[in-house]
Amino acid sequence: AGMNGTAIENFVCVIFNVSFMNCTWHVGRTATEDTQYFLYWSSWKKEDITECQNYIKDSYGRHTGCQFQNVTIENNNAYFLVNGSRSGQSIQSYEKKILLISDYIIVEKLTPPLNVTVNCTEASHRCSIWWQPPRTSHVKKSSCFKYEIVIENK
Repeated sequence: AGMNGTAIENFVCVIFNVSFMNCTWHVGRTATEDTQYFLYWSSWKKEDITECQNYIKDSYGRHTGCQFQNVTIENNNAYFLVNGSRSGQSIQSYEKKILLISDYIIVEKLTPPLNVTVNCTEASHRCSIWWQPPRTSHVKKSSCFKYEIVIENK
């Protein structure tokens, strides 16, 4: 339903600090100034759907993003729906079910590794470095991470 070109485009979500999520999108190509969008999301179960409470707006007051707090994504699955209207007419909806491991609609900005410990011995000219994996919203296996260490002599 709805006129062609009114659905949102370029939908992307970024998770940061483990439980905050920002989702953004571009208005549809044929969207007018009075078009308004509404975002709903769920951690897979459609009956547990949440509407955005903190919208990001463009210069016309149209919703072009949302900021969520206390996000928990269970089983690496999420469901998103963006619908809306303009002048009382419905617009095309955007609907997406995603698997976090394989879809790139959601990006997670990781925190640094935790409890970094360095132990250097002058006699052997060696250092040992230990750390714990960063906290994430959905990755449970530490084997999913690869690390790069940069050592600088000062």
